[in-house]
Amino acid sequence: MSFDYSIFREHLTTQWIGHPLYTFDSLESTNTHLWELLHDGAQPGTAVLALQQQSGRGQWGRTWMSHPGGLYLSVAVAPQIPANESAQLTLCTALGIAQAFQSLEIPVGLKWPNDLLLQGKKLGGILTETTLQQGRIDRAIIGMGINWCNPIPDHSISLSEYEAEQNTSRIPSLEELAAIALEGIETGYDRWQKLGIEALLPDYLHLLWAINQNSQTVSLSSTLTLQFKGLSHLT
Repeated sequence: MSFDYSIFREHLTTQWIGHPLYTFDSLESTNTHLWELLHDGAQPGTAVLALQQQSGRGQWGRTWMSHPGGLYLSVAVAPQIPANESAQLTLCTALGIAQAFQSLEIPVGLKWPNDLLLQGKKLGGILTETTLQQGRIDRAIIGMGINWCNPIPDHSISLSEYEAEQNTSRIPSLEELAAIALEGIETGYDRWQKLGIEALLPDYLHLLWAINQNSQTVSLSSTLTLQFKGLSHLT
């Protein structure tokens, strides 16, 4: 499998996210490599994509299986927000990606804190990593893995599997999937930066299917918290 940059550029509509995009056949981790690029002077919007990862990371330190055929992509941003608002970054990113799929009539939902769901099964996940400067998040990396046509574990789903069931082909290539994901990130992030987290919450809660515990309290800022009680399959 290879990545055709011309197809990707044909479908990319973002203004700054994914400019530039570095692609690799294989990396230990796209997040790790992007941190190295930032250390060497890369700017916000820089993205790294690998056709497979040897040591992909998931939430809570879990290993993210990264076989060829999936989308493994990381993006750098510079949010400049207090450290206690870090959850907002995952929220706006997940919402933007889910809405990008929804615009293609692919009914992707969300599971707090970082999963993308399709037909109640895991389609992908998001891992946000940050650095602090004087108590503020000065740089962050949004890493994601999305199942396209890669081997998947039980209780997961891939886009190719879903589209075969639906007899559709809305995302026929990995290049188009990468462009859609980057568009979702930019839209969600820019909307959050312009309007604030409160403006995003109604749309986010509408797409929220479940949480990973029976109840959970999430702090979004010093004055805003969300409390989930037994939340499951809202849509």
